[in-house]
Amino acid sequence: MRHFFSPRVRAVMIISLVIAVLLAVASSLTGKNIPGMAVQTVMTPLRAGAKVMTDQAEKIYDYIFNYEQLLTENGRLKEELSQIQQNAREVDSLLRENERLRKLLELKAAHEDYDLVDGYIIARSSGDWVSTLTINRGSSAGIQKGMCAITENGEVVGLITEVGSNYAVVSTVLDPSLGISANIANTGYAGIVSGGYTSGHGDLLRMDYLPSDAVIRNNDQVVTAGSTVYPRNLILGHVVDAGYDDVGVAKYAYLQPAVDVDSLEQIFVVTNFEAE
Repeated sequence: MRHFFSPRVRAVMIISLVIAVLLAVASSLTGKNIPGMAVQTVMTPLRAGAKVMTDQAEKIYDYIFNYEQLLTENGRLKEELSQIQQNAREVDSLLRENERLRKLLELKAAHEDYDLVDGYIIARSSGDWVSTLTINRGSSAGIQKGMCAITENGEVVGLITEVGSNYAVVSTVLDPSLGISANIANTGYAGIVSGGYTSGHGDLLRMDYLPSDAVIRNNDQVVTAGSTVYPRNLILGHVVDAGYDDVGVAKYAYLQPAVDVDSLEQIFVVTNFEAE
């Protein structure tokens, strides 16, 4: 039996017994639960650590849960904002159309001989030598090649150069292939207006064959002279510069077009009018 426990085990047992006796004596003398206090001393930091970990876990859970709620709410708000923006665009479009129609009524009141067909822009094409618009109305609506297109303000957009049953192509005033007889409104000086690309001013119009002694001022308004194609006094643009041609025989003027081709939404084709 004396070799049943190893010396190390016996030492541990003796030390444990001594500690137990000492704790018992201390508890008896002080009236306090010394072993319990020792356990509390050891367990208190562990409990505090466990509480911190639990609190952190709860915070992480709350964050994840709230984040998912925020994602859902954010998606809903984006959809609502998108719908509000779409509604605003539709309202703006209706307001613009209403304003165009109001001005069109004024135009028709001033020119009762005009027969007009409206069309919306469905395509655009522009290049060095070409500037065209395509509208959603064609021969089925009475549109033919050679008719002019205008805005509700009586500004020249261009000339119908191609027609299908449900579409028509308009060569705009910026197209250098067009030549429109025109006058400077306040002086009556006559010339021919076409797109200014060939002279290096693709965003302007050029009025050629003006008299060499013509007095031309900036902001002078230029209008159509009237023909079998273009009614008289449609607005082409305003003078922004002038000079002499290469041989000095005649003057020319550059015009800012009255119509902003790139911003057009709807135009009106003059299908019939009384030529003067």
